[in-house]
Amino acid sequence: MRMTGIFYHPSFSRRSYLTQGTRLEDFPRAIEHLLKKDNVTMFESPPIEEEWILRVHTPELILGVQADHLCSTAWHSAGGVVLAGEKICTGEIDNAFAFIGAGGHHSGRDYFGGYCCFNDVVITITKLREIYGVKRFAILDTDAHHGDGTRDLVKDDREVLHVCMCYNDYKSPDGTKIDVAVRGGWFGWGRTGESGKSQNEIYYEKVCSVFPEAVRSFKPDLIFWYFGFDTHRGDYGDLGLTGECYNNIAKLMVELSLELTGGKLEVVLGGGSRSDIARDVIPPVIEILADYKN
Repeated sequence: MRMTGIFYHPSFSRRSYLTQGTRLEDFPRAIEHLLKKDNVTMFESPPIEEEWILRVHTPELILGVQADHLCSTAWHSAGGVVLAGEKICTGEIDNAFAFIGAGGHHSGRDYFGGYCCFNDVVITITKLREIYGVKRFAILDTDAHHGDGTRDLVKDDREVLHVCMCYNDYKSPDGTKIDVAVRGGWFGWGRTGESGKSQNEIYYEKVCSVFPEAVRSFKPDLIFWYFGFDTHRGDYGDLGLTGECYNNIAKLMVELSLELTGGKLEVVLGGGSRSDIARDVIPPVIEILADYKN
């Protein structure tokens, strides 16, 4: 039986940088049925300590975040992502879903924006390396927008595989930094693409065409999935996707994590603004983390 941790703070349901409102207003009620499972535990996300923020960001960035009232959830957001990684590495849980109130992937060394404050994933990688000796990490970013802050922070790190589903096709010489174009003329805004396939099928095939081979070659110790539902039909990064696509990616990520890392997988919530979409798509992803058997 896999043990799944859910990381959450009440402030995420009251306010959120990603919506300037309450996209998670239905949580944790929407996952009460999952919390009754013996293998699912919810942890309250603690605030991140400043010393770990400073391992990644400049003091000036922290001052900027402190001055932005929309960043009020940033400390607990990053803290929950870090705690999830720690509990995976100590074996208390096998995988995790980390809710956030402020995102991370647009936050670089000395800048932040795009609804992001502290780079939660890179702070987690930094702490897991320094405290737990974990070395190699893979990140799949399926948020609607390029994870420019994450790429800025890990671009010279050969022990981080960063695959971003975004605007361009790119592969670094060492093969550890990959962009996959999922927007543009071939990827329309309707229900069906030019090939006659659904947007869900097109997007999932794009993920499968790159990430499995890359991550198998890379052999990480832990895998992150930066999961933005802003790609959902009707949200602000609309790529015409629905929960079907997210569920297929979740199953793929569980399969790859079991094959390569013994199940070590952390799903970090990214962009998305609509509470009705959050209520519909997040619980099935968590259920797959807990129960899916390939």
